[in-house]
Amino acid sequence: MADSVKNILIVGVGGQGTLLASKLMGKCFVDQGYDVKVSEVHGMSQRGGSVVTYVRYGDKVYSSLIEKGEADIIISFEQLEAARWLPFLKPGGVLISNTQQIDPMPVIMGKATYPDKVLDKIREKGVQVIALDAKSLALEAGTVKATNIVLLGAAAKFLGFDRELWLDIIRTTVPPKTVAVNEKAFDLGYNS
Repeated sequence: MADSVKNILIVGVGGQGTLLASKLMGKCFVDQGYDVKVSEVHGMSQRGGSVVTYVRYGDKVYSSLIEKGEADIIISFEQLEAARWLPFLKPGGVLISNTQQIDPMPVIMGKATYPDKVLDKIREKGVQVIALDAKSLALEAGTVKATNIVLLGAAAKFLGFDRELWLDIIRTTVPPKTVAVNEKAFDLGYNS
């Protein structure tokens, strides 16, 4: 039964829209008749700290938490967060990461430097990494705020649900004036 449960970890820093991405995913899975558990863990999210959301769906989901080595997919909004949460990815899992770098406080304060080639080093471990400049694609769609929807679009290809289903969820969830931008952002991620 546990094998019928899919585990997705969404990681980033405060203010990047991870919570909206998890809300859209949860709605999609519920609409398809799955049992869904979503758990949001906020660090110092208002101060640019780490934010993680666990999304689990399947025939019957008993817990919202994902243990190390259990995530089928990690969607990372920032490279260092991809590295930080990598131990949670199961063998054969997929890491979808934004190529954006956001300096953590030790780097801002000059006490550390941002590591080089984070995603390349993860690839060297044999991990399937889908890297995209989601921020630039979001700007192409019309607003940097759609970075989360670009990443959702990229992840949707690995989730096995029809593209049109995702677009319907977006249309009924985001504010009406942002629908067109979010549809374009989703498609840019989906086709990247």
